[in-house]
This record gives sequence, C-alpha cells and structure tokens, in this order.
Amino acid sequence: MTGQSLWDVSGANVEDGEIRINVGGFKKRLRSHTLLRFPETRLGRLLLCHSREAILELCDDYDDAQREFYFDRNPELFPYVLHFYHTGKLHVMAELCVFSFSQEIEYWGINEFFIDSCCSYSYHGRKVEPEQEKWDEQSDQESTTFEIVEHFGIAWFTFELVARFAVAPDFLKFFKNALNLIDLMSIVPFYITLVVNLVVESTPTLANLGRVAQVLRLMRIFRILKLARHSTGLRSLGATLKYSYKEVGLLMLYLSVGISIFSVVAYTIEKEENEGLATIPACWWWATVSMTTVGYGDVVPGTTAGKLTASACILAGILVVVLPITLIFNKFSHFYRRQKQLESAMRSCDFGDGMKEVPSVNLRDYYAHKVKSLMASLTNMSRSSPSELSLNDSLH
Repeated sequence: MTGQSLWDVSGANVEDGEIRINVGGFKKRLRSHTLLRFPETRLGRLLLCHSREAILELCDDYDDAQREFYFDRNPELFPYVLHFYHTGKLHVMAELCVFSFSQEIEYWGINEFFIDSCCSYSYHGRKVEPEQEKWDEQSDQESTTFEIVEHFGIAWFTFELVARFAVAPDFLKFFKNALNLIDLMSIVPFYITLVVNLVVESTPTLANLGRVAQVLRLMRIFRILKLARHSTGLRSLGATLKYSYKEVGLLMLYLSVGISIFSVVAYTIEKEENEGLATIPACWWWATVSMTTVGYGDVVPGTTAGKLTASACILAGILVVVLPITLIFNKFSHFYRRQKQLESAMRSCDFGDGMKEVPSVNLRDYYAHKVKSLMASLTNMSRSSPSELSLNDSLH
C-alpha cells in the first residue's frame, strides 16, 4: 500500500479518524486530533507520516487492514502516556521505578518538563539519590592518577628533607627546628603505612593496625604550617605563643574555673527542666560555648534562673578572655614590628649605603648580626614585665 493510501495529504483523515494502538498487547483506540495536540511526540509524528517506511521508523509493526500500530513496549507504563495526551500532564506513582519511567517517556518523545508539580519534586529527588550514591561509591575508590601524584610528591619532599639534613652543620639543631619536625611528621606516616600494608597483606589478623596507620597519614596536613617561612604574621604568631605561654596558661586557667562553676550551676538548675542540660558533660559543652561567646544555640536554658546563670556566664567569659588577650596582643604587635624591621633592613636602601661605606662587608656576617640583634631583643622582652612591655610600646 502506498503512502497516499495510508494518510490523506489534505489531513481530513488525520483530524477526524481514529487509529488503533497496540502496546505489548494493550490495545487502545485513539482519536487523531488528541494526538496532534503534541506533534513533537512519537504518536504525533506518526500521524504525519506519508509512507510505510516512515511509519516503521516510529513503530515496530503496522497492520494495513486494521490500521493498527504495534509497539513492543511495557504495557503497564503506557496508561501514564495516555493520561498525558488527555490532560497534558504526567503523573508518577510512588511504586514506579523512576529510571524505567524516564526511559519510557523518552521513547514516546515526552519531556520530563510535563511532569506535574505534585510529582516533580519526589520524582527528581528519587532520580538524584542513586546518582549521588554512585558518585559516593566512585569517590571512595582509589584513583591511580592521584596515587601517582601522591607518590611523586612524597618522593620529592623526602629527597628535599634528606638533602637538607645531609648539608646541615649541626644535626641536633636541625631536628630542634619546628619546621623540620613538621616535614618529618608529614613524610614518615606514609612509609609507616606502606610497611603496615605489606604486613597486613601477609597477616590478615592485623587489619585493624592498617586502619590505625591510615589515620597517621592525616598528619600531612601539618605541612601547611611551612607557610610560616613566607609569612611574617605566622612567624610572629609562633614567637608570641612561645614567649606568652604564661599568659595563655592563665587564660586557660580562667576559662577552666569559669566553665567548672557555671556548668555545675546550670546542671543543678536545669537537670529536671531541660533534657539538653541533664548531664554534667552537656553542661560543660554549654558553658564552654557561652564563655567563649560562640553561642551555637543548640542548647539553651529554659528557666528564669537558668537564663540569669547564662547571662552571668557570658559576661564572665568576656571579662576572662579580654584581660589576658590584651597582654598577648601587645607581645604579638612587638614581635610583628621587629620582624618587619628586620625584613626591611635586609632589603632597604640602608643596606646599599652600608655596602658603599664598607666595601668588604660580608653578607653572611651582616645577616648573622641582624639575627643576633633580633634574638637579643626577643630575650630581653621575654624577661621584661607586661607593664614594661606596654610602656616600651607607648614610647615607640
């Protein structure tokens, strides 16, 4: 039968006639004008075909006598397609597999955009969850590329550390340097893990030891502290903590006393009224958050006496933190200013003038002199009292 005998080019049969659809044994008679509402879909394009070859590109078989189109698809999902042609909306039941449904509507040429708002959120949520799980599984798998990069980085840092150790004039002072210890702590866990993995492979009973060794590799994060070599602020902060251990200890003491007192008071008042403050450890957490003025808000007192206790805890925390912080800040300012002066002296014009006046100046001796001056000033400052330090700062 020719294409002209199947469909009238004028469109009369298409608009007024009916066609028979057979989807996996599910038969249905459909009016042509219903399907032509969505001409971009498979059934809509089927009505516009003018040859048997074009029809068979869109369906699996065609009966000329019955004018019946056969589709080898899932008959249980086809009613949802029919509902779409009648209402213009897609609805997805909770018991349906979202991936099978997605493949089915893609076959019929229906976009997911037509899914009704009542089903859209659930549909897309169910569709994303397996993809997220698949991504999580793939992200947990070891990557050969990252493993090669890691091994190359460890080999380079190991070579660097060994080379610096080999040329060091004093091995004891080399390991007293905090930055060198950081390098060592970030490299050694890798080799410990490597040895442990070899042992675990030969002795499966030591599998837990391998997990412990994996935790040691987290020490590599300490390499970020090496940025102190290039940061004046970080070097000043390290020197401040080193020479302010008394003030830091005083701060910790004040906080510990305050937390102990207010946690006991809060526990006594709130233990029967508030489940979040029903234990001493929970009250410790609350008192710590309150005294440091962080205030997560996850646990709050509910009684009037509890709120008054919280107010006193917050005010006491402000006073406790402010007093030692002032002393620590003064020392940090002094260290920072001295560090900047040393750096400026090493690259300022004064250095050039000194070179002109003293042609035989030795760079190493000049640098050693500056470092010795800095260390002397730091030693004198650490021996001075906080009041003297504040007075010197005001004079400068």
